[in-house]
Amino acid sequence: MNGKRPAEPGPGRAGKKGKKEVIAEFSDAVTEETLKKQVSEAWSRRTPFRHEAIVMDMEPFLHCVIPDFIQSQNFLEGLQKELLNLDFHEKYNDLYKFQQSDDLKKRREPHICALRKVLFEDFRTWLADISKIDLESTIDMSCAKYEFSDALLCHDDELEGRRIAFILYLVPPWDRSLGGTLDLYNVDEHFQPKQIVKSLIPSWNTLVFFEVSPVSFHQHEILYDWINPTYLDMDYQVQIQEEFEERSEILLKEFLKPEKFAEVCEALEKGDVKWSSRGPPNKRFYEKAEESKLPNILKDCMELFRSEALFLLLSNFTGLKLHFLAPSEEDEVEDKKEGEGTSAADHTEEGTSHSSPGPQSPQTAVSHSSQQSSEQTDPESEENEAKRDSSVPTCQGELRRWKTGHYTLIHDNSKTEFALDLLLYCGCEGWEPEYGGFTSYIAKGEDEELLTVNPENNSLALVYRDRETLKFVKHINHRSLEQKKAFPNRTGFWDFSFVYYE
Repeated sequence: MNGKRPAEPGPGRAGKKGKKEVIAEFSDAVTEETLKKQVSEAWSRRTPFRHEAIVMDMEPFLHCVIPDFIQSQNFLEGLQKELLNLDFHEKYNDLYKFQQSDDLKKRREPHICALRKVLFEDFRTWLADISKIDLESTIDMSCAKYEFSDALLCHDDELEGRRIAFILYLVPPWDRSLGGTLDLYNVDEHFQPKQIVKSLIPSWNTLVFFEVSPVSFHQHEILYDWINPTYLDMDYQVQIQEEFEERSEILLKEFLKPEKFAEVCEALEKGDVKWSSRGPPNKRFYEKAEESKLPNILKDCMELFRSEALFLLLSNFTGLKLHFLAPSEEDEVEDKKEGEGTSAADHTEEGTSHSSPGPQSPQTAVSHSSQQSSEQTDPESEENEAKRDSSVPTCQGELRRWKTGHYTLIHDNSKTEFALDLLLYCGCEGWEPEYGGFTSYIAKGEDEELLTVNPENNSLALVYRDRETLKFVKHINHRSLEQKKAFPNRTGFWDFSFVYYE
């Protein structure tokens, strides 16, 4: 477990250090098995839960409040005296102004030792049980003292490895007019803090904790509605990331929940989608859905791939920094900035276009609308503009239909860029590799294939490519007509195609 606990002391004079060993115990109520099970279920389902011993809320992100956290008031008074007797260092910059103690890991005062023991052992075990997170034994713990006019402004608690942040308040009677509230922000479409939507008032002996993992912190309801629960398991996500970092690609089978995937396929097969041909023929030939006229289930699926929650999930799958909370090493960030600067200067293009803009860029959305009405607009140019204009993680995507005769080509000014490709296939029953329609990745200037992604029902393909890698969709030949023998109503397949940029 990695966490951080600033504690706010109330007024009073420091007393002498205690000489005898003392024991701290946290709330019996939250450890009661029935309540513990209810809290664990609420955490897993991301649903609010309220009890006199604990309150869990999901807005704007998962956080919990435990009043009367420590059982003994005498212990708390002794703890407060020891904390006030510590040496504090002033912390001052544009973000904060307060006083902070050194790390409390090595302090020998009896009450501090007892608090450390209950947090490191009993509470950590309880928290791991209800969250199903494998918490490390490491806890970062210090004491913060806030006085009149002190502040800690808007920030996130993301640090490498940190999973839970917590605060134990030791304050005198308090109300909102005194300030010092813990303000929780929602985020805008760029995943940046937007506005305060909830403020928690400090209260004596109240513990507040919240999840700060890049993925689980913001796993919104949309993920639980759509995605196979296997892929939301944190331990499994670690395995996925390890494999992806080794190979730069992965295929996640049965990605959507069966009922959701069935609804998507049904909507595609009904024929209510309006398709437009994409060209020019020397670059591509396939059909793209007009998104504004999609049935609701298909619109919802498109929004899933553009959602903040999925950006976070993809960050955890791949290790890429696709969200401001996702961890990354500073040198990787600097390398990426340099790479993006070079790309903007070179005005290069990639082979296959996924030009439907996400909601992050109104300018791109306008360009996208005009492009739909005119096949002369090159979608790769739009994608370049979206990338150059954005300083935050972005994506472009489209819903495509593939039939006999369709293809994409690598051409002379094919754009190469660091990017994560995402493909989700539908309607691939009976499809064989010999029909074509697979996505092929090759090294620039070479003919040898680096990777082939074959269409496979309800399989999510993720591929990270660099500037030396190009891709194309293989021409679908007349052998594909054999699909109709086994599936008379099938004339090809569909895919949701997205490209994500850090």
